[in-house]
Amino acid sequence: MPYRTEGSAIDAPVRVLLVTSRGTGRWVVPKGNVSTGLPPHTAAAMEAEEEAGVRGLVCPTPIGSYRYRKRQRSGASLLIDVDVFPLAVNDELPAWKEQSQRERRWFGLAEAAAAVDEPDLRDLIRSFSRSEFKAAAVRTGILSTVAQQSKVSHMFAWFQRLLPKTGNFFDLFEAHAMTLVAGADAVARLLQDGRSDHIREIMEREHDADEILRQTLRTVRETFLTPFDRGTITSLIGSMDDAIDEMQATARAIDLYEVTSFEQEMKDMAAIIVDAARLTAEAMPLLRDVSRNGGRLHELTERLVRMESHADDIHAAGVKRAFKEHGGADTLGFIVAGEIYKHLERIVDAFEDVANEIDSIVIDHA
Repeated sequence: MPYRTEGSAIDAPVRVLLVTSRGTGRWVVPKGNVSTGLPPHTAAAMEAEEEAGVRGLVCPTPIGSYRYRKRQRSGASLLIDVDVFPLAVNDELPAWKEQSQRERRWFGLAEAAAAVDEPDLRDLIRSFSRSEFKAAAVRTGILSTVAQQSKVSHMFAWFQRLLPKTGNFFDLFEAHAMTLVAGADAVARLLQDGRSDHIREIMEREHDADEILRQTLRTVRETFLTPFDRGTITSLIGSMDDAIDEMQATARAIDLYEVTSFEQEMKDMAAIIVDAARLTAEAMPLLRDVSRNGGRLHELTERLVRMESHADDIHAAGVKRAFKEHGGADTLGFIVAGEIYKHLERIVDAFEDVANEIDSIVIDHA
């Protein structure tokens, strides 16, 4: 993160230099991969010179890190962890390597934080000066803010603990559904080209889903008022989590057996999984008003059930084809194909379970 201080006073304003991304044009800090044999901070300084045309002293200790998703050429969207090293700029070059590919601009800390998309990077930028660190480090809820502005003692917080909690279950349902969509897309890409970065993305999406599951179960325990029966909430989120767990199991099997080519029936089942995830994502927001949306929810669940039945037929045809092609001549090949078909079928079965859970909610509340 290239920076400079406007003046010599201890509280002098700090400005940071951002550059535009070549792909999207959004504002980012200069960054890149670490070259073999180079210390990370040295590599960071090289990236700053190439992308932003600045030189200076770079601290070898990072001020923190942030995470973002980067689209690969294969279509996979992978999580990238970025360590941020502060670089005190003392030389701003009039010409640099990527001058024609990027725009560079100096920002005040507040302006820079507002310009970037990544929340963690935003907090790092805000916390870079002493005054901003206080603002970034203190996290207050709405009742605490009211207490501060009205000069009420912090003991007012006891009242907050007495209020009934309703939880944010619908947000959690929808967030989990989006991990299903992303995971299903990665499964489909994996069965198209067999690239390992799709496997990595599926693993990452499953980890995201696990965190949402844990948060949901914790919220169930802590919440006073729930929109549905507690057992219904845990069953719904559990069935959704089963789907992405089986996506992970599919990826693990493909990785374990080093499978790189896939039968058309496998690809057809992956296409069903993609559409099932999309339908699930469409259904989740409708649960906010089951009475009004009961009809549409029932249509979606009927489609999910039909898709599961179709997937069963494709699964049977695929296993039959694998038996004919491998048979006794390549027993291991048949076993591997059967293993992948088994996991693909279980993904679709999990989506049928999601449909059944949604139907139960519609019957109880519509």
